[in-house]
Amino acid sequence: MKIALDLKSWNTRGLIFVGVVMLALLFAGPEVFDLFVLLKVILFVSTAMLALSMGFIWGFGGILCFGQSAFFGIGGYAYAIGVINMGESTVPILLSVLVPAAFAMLLGYFMFYGRLSDIYLAVVTLAVTLIFYAFIRSTSGEEYVIGNARLMGFNGISSIPVFNWPGFPNSPLWPDDIFYVATTLLILVYFGLRILLRSHFGRVVVAIKENETRAEYLGYDVRFYKMIAFSIGAGIAGLAGCLFVSFNNFINPDVFALGLAAQIIMWVLIGGVGTLVGPMLGSLALQMLYNWLGTQTFASFLNTYLVFGAIILIFVLAVPQGLQPTARLLALRFLPFTRPPEEKARGGGDD
Repeated sequence: MKIALDLKSWNTRGLIFVGVVMLALLFAGPEVFDLFVLLKVILFVSTAMLALSMGFIWGFGGILCFGQSAFFGIGGYAYAIGVINMGESTVPILLSVLVPAAFAMLLGYFMFYGRLSDIYLAVVTLAVTLIFYAFIRSTSGEEYVIGNARLMGFNGISSIPVFNWPGFPNSPLWPDDIFYVATTLLILVYFGLRILLRSHFGRVVVAIKENETRAEYLGYDVRFYKMIAFSIGAGIAGLAGCLFVSFNNFINPDVFALGLAAQIIMWVLIGGVGTLVGPMLGSLALQMLYNWLGTQTFASFLNTYLVFGAIILIFVLAVPQGLQPTARLLALRFLPFTRPPEEKARGGGDD
């Protein structure tokens, strides 16, 4: 696979800019943020990775999935159960990726090879999410034990061991160490997806999204490519679930709730479908907005969810393209130095 970088193109400049911002966050975060903010950033990194997984399969694979929260929860529970039984976090971290990816591959096999339409695929993934939510909530009995780990039903699993240095279970990572791990994983996932999308596999996945029938006529097994892309997205969501557990050492069935499944869709819509940076920005913006609304005095007499929903509705109607595409359009129009040479020659800035 050969990847060429054109330093004059918008995509390459954007890639460099995102890389610089992420590296700055990685190295400066523990020095700038106090402990409380650092823990919040770890949570934001987890949700950004979850949004990134949805942005990949929906924006580039054309798969509208209401089950990302299910894969997120499976990854979190896989880590929790694994680390409680093993007493060490290295293998459980891998399980948080492999278990949801394997489940998604099995589910995807029946959905894609069963030729389900997009709407039925969305309904099936939503049903799977609700099934997990109902099942895990009902596991409060003593018989629901996996090794040494009790599922605890709606009460959730608490006191989950944090990450440790590989091979040293008695050497847990401190919050700043977990921050480094979480941010590094987000950087690796983001750039890994960028490389994947520039590969032959990624180009085929995008081609299938653009015109599935034509891709099939060209001899590509559309079902196989969609199944693999679906599994990759599930594995990323599972890793995000693992990071979420490391944030608060706790997990309960709310990770499978319908509210989170809907939020993930909103993150991608707000950030911009068909982008990778956009979903991360969308998740960050909406979470910061929700936290801000929760601290305002009007929340005592006005429903926070109502205000939150109204703001999202107004934003989607006013900025239908999302944050990242709109920011790009404004930059090309009002900041001439951001335009590629061919745009400057035409005197325009619109795509």
